[in-house]
Order: sequence, then C-alpha cells, then structure tokens
Amino acid sequence: MTSSRSAPPAQQLAALVERWPIAGAFTISRGAKTEAVTVVAEVSQDGLTGRGECVPYPRYGETPEATLAALQAMQEPLGAGMDRHALQAQMPPGAARNALDCALWDLEAKLAGRRIWNLLGRSTPAACTTAYTISLGTPEAMAEATARAAHRPLLKIKLGGDGDGERIQAVRRAAPNAELIVDANEAWTADNLAANLAACADAGVTLVEQPLPAGNDAALAEIKRPLAVCADESVHARASLEGLRDRYDAVNIKLDKTGGLTEALAMADAAQALGFDIMVGCMVATSLAMAPAMLLAPQARFVDLDGPLLLARDRDHGLRYDGSLIYPPEAALWG
Repeated sequence: MTSSRSAPPAQQLAALVERWPIAGAFTISRGAKTEAVTVVAEVSQDGLTGRGECVPYPRYGETPEATLAALQAMQEPLGAGMDRHALQAQMPPGAARNALDCALWDLEAKLAGRRIWNLLGRSTPAACTTAYTISLGTPEAMAEATARAAHRPLLKIKLGGDGDGERIQAVRRAAPNAELIVDANEAWTADNLAANLAACADAGVTLVEQPLPAGNDAALAEIKRPLAVCADESVHARASLEGLRDRYDAVNIKLDKTGGLTEALAMADAAQALGFDIMVGCMVATSLAMAPAMLLAPQARFVDLDGPLLLARDRDHGLRYDGSLIYPPEAALWG
C-alpha cells in the first residue's frame, strides 16, 4: 500500500497598476507629484482573494513596470506552494514583496475566517493619532497650509535645505499648539546640519527625520543632537539596524522598505530591543497600503499613515479617519 501527500491548493496571482490623483500636489526635497502610482497584488484561493498594495519608489530604483514584472514572476512559486514564510527568501525587501506579503496575510485571514490580529494573538488595534503632512514650499505657503491644519495634534513638516530655518519658524507660528516632526528627505548637509537642528529645536520640534543622505550621515554621530533624529532612507529591513545606533534615535518602518508586514513585525521587535523609538510610516497611497501598517501602531512612538488624506479620493471601504484619528481596517478592506 502506498500513500502520497496531497498537493497544496493552487493559488492564482494577479497584479495591476493603479493611479490615484493627489489633492493638489505633494512636494518634498526631491520634487513634486500630482498622483500616486500604486501596484496591487491579488492572490486567490478557494473563491477568496487577498490583496496588498505597494508604492514603487524611484529613490530605490523601483518602477511600476519592474514591480509588476517581479510580482508576475511569482505565479509559478505560488502555484508550487510557496507561502508567506518562503516568500521572504524568494524576493528581496522592497515594494513588490510588500504587496505580495500583505496579500498573503489578507488571504490567510480570509481562509481562516478570522482577523489578522487574532491570528497573531494580538488585541484589536485601537484608534490612534496619525501625523498629517505639510508639503515643502515657501515659508509663506507652508504657513498658510499649516494654519489650515493647525487643529491637528501632530504635523509632519517637509523641509528641503536652504531656508529651512525660516520655514520651520513660519510653521510654528501658524500652529503654536501642534506637536511638530520634520522630514528633510536627505536634503541637509554636514555644513548646515547643526544650524538646522538648532532651528528645529528652537521651534519645539520633537523629531527630525533623515536630515542627511543615506550613506553620508556619519556627521550625526559626531555632534551633540539637540533633539531626536530618525532614520528613514538609511534604514530598510532588520539587517540595517545595527549600524545606525550611533547616529539615530528612532527608525521609520515602512512596509515598502521592509518588503511587507512579516519583516516589519520582526523589525519592530528588533528595533525596540536595540533601543530605537519607532515611527511607522507610509508612502502616498490608498487605505489598502495603510491597513497592514496599523498592526505596528501599538509599538510606535509616531504613526504617520496619512496617505489617503492626501489623495483626491480613497478606494472603497477605506480606513476611517476622524480628524487625525485613524481606525483599524474593516475586513472588507484588508485583514
């Protein structure tokens, strides 16, 4: 008598590029854009479909076309039974793996008929405060935009180099009661670092994100930092954490950098063990990209998941935002 192990149920993969208009324009030190280009992965099994969304980022050499191709190349491994754990070795960290990893999480929850936090043995995520982003512009334009958002408790201010001292002063005058965090997007230099950090400290800024270019940030270890500094472009997955301890006080965990929720959850634990504060961040995208990141919010000092608030419209069943409060996703969206 012989026996054979049954093959795992076949999973079908689909991937598509979507374009979502931004309300106005979103401007950082590297330029402005008027739409968010996202890539969605859909994995189907037994009549159920799990979804995940990513944002290919040119800063890391990613394009929508290459991301789509990378996802399509995963159909054969999926058909052969590749699961979420095997995926971590099959694809490198980045946007493509993020979309597929989150789609597999969503499908896993749907097949089990349970919410993801229950599968993880965690409590239901509570509503939390998200930062709201003020785009880079002249001091006058940024003050005007800040005044419209001054009722929000946490504002993230995009800076860009020359004139940043005047920008942050104008923002602070326009929002005297808001907590401010700053994102320089690698635009400062070793020469203006101390002056810009001092200007932010004088304005009561709580944290500065990625002031110097990744790979050229050694000056952060050589000065007395007057406020907390957070790594973004300098940190990706867990392997990048150890080398940042002398330069940064916090790390921004984005699923598009870690390559999905699986690595992001492990990275959050590793970062805390090394003494880093955590920011959970996002690219400009729909609620489908924000939803998995909500699982990291309980460990985060700062939550920056305002992507849908910057769009002209969100997808159906999007996250609920009440002012700056963001609520966990409904099952119809994800997880």
